[in-house]
Amino acid sequence: MNKILLIYTGGTIGMMQDVKSGSLKPFNFKHLTKQVPELTRFQLDLHSVSFKKPIDSSNMHPRVWVELAETIEKNYNKYDGFVILHGSDTMSYTASALSFMLENLSKPVILTGSQLPIGIIRTDGKENLITAIEIAAAKGKNGKPLVPEVAIYFEYELYRGNRTLKYNSEHFDAFKSPNYPVLAEAGVHINYNFNAIANASTKKLTVHKALDNDILVFNLFPGISKKITQSILNTSDIKAIILHSFGAGNAPTDEWFIDLLKKQIDKGVIIYNVTQCLEGRVIQGKYQTSVQLQKIGVVSGEDITLEAAVTKLMFLLGQKLPLQKIKNLLGINLRGEIS
Repeated sequence: MNKILLIYTGGTIGMMQDVKSGSLKPFNFKHLTKQVPELTRFQLDLHSVSFKKPIDSSNMHPRVWVELAETIEKNYNKYDGFVILHGSDTMSYTASALSFMLENLSKPVILTGSQLPIGIIRTDGKENLITAIEIAAAKGKNGKPLVPEVAIYFEYELYRGNRTLKYNSEHFDAFKSPNYPVLAEAGVHINYNFNAIANASTKKLTVHKALDNDILVFNLFPGISKKITQSILNTSDIKAIILHSFGAGNAPTDEWFIDLLKKQIDKGVIIYNVTQCLEGRVIQGKYQTSVQLQKIGVVSGEDITLEAAVTKLMFLLGQKLPLQKIKNLLGINLRGEIS
């Protein structure tokens, strides 16, 4: 019988509506089968652990990612798969972070949540939870897991975690994977896209727990002033800046703007060019508005999402690698995060 560990961090899915007050409150996950009796029909050995204090996903932090990674590390040899219940707002960040932290992964780590609490009649939480567990437990004829990577399951679709973004706060289909195909679609049957799913590692799991969040996301907009740009770029102790650029990685060509970026690069600050567009990629040098960025040493983010860019930088900076090594690794596909 397959063993699955359910890890509850917080979020809407773990809420119930108080009958008297109407307010939402977390329910005790030890009594999960009372809320979702369908789980008893699985031929699984299902266990659950909960954070002592549920975390709203808006309060997500790298230290929580470390706690999650440690929980998986501690239980890795005891279970066949893991399902993490998480608030949807920052789920893509957590999935991306775990993909980098869990090197040589050979078992499923499936994140899911809901737009409505599991205690609400119209909740999407039950289906998300049930199918996420089924996917985490799914094995092929060779006895190996079908999805040996960090993924997000939401509203009938399974996505590579570090390729996702939350794009809708009201609809049940809250996530998109603009630059990578879905890993599976759930209908009458769960149809797996095996060409898109990562291969299981044959090496021993390595868990990276050092993350460095001394980074900044610099969102460009038309008319941004020199004074504001100076103020942002000169923030103390910054080790890396994500330049959230236009289109195919374009930015203003004003001399003062390029000079300010170059000063940061000369000081050893990494500048990582990530497009604001949901689809497509950064192609530095395609237009005149990105030629100078390439010349001064801005690193192209290719088709990486902002969420994956943030967490990849935290991961690489945490490894205390030489500056040029980090820049090189930013351009290399480590966990399927870029094409």
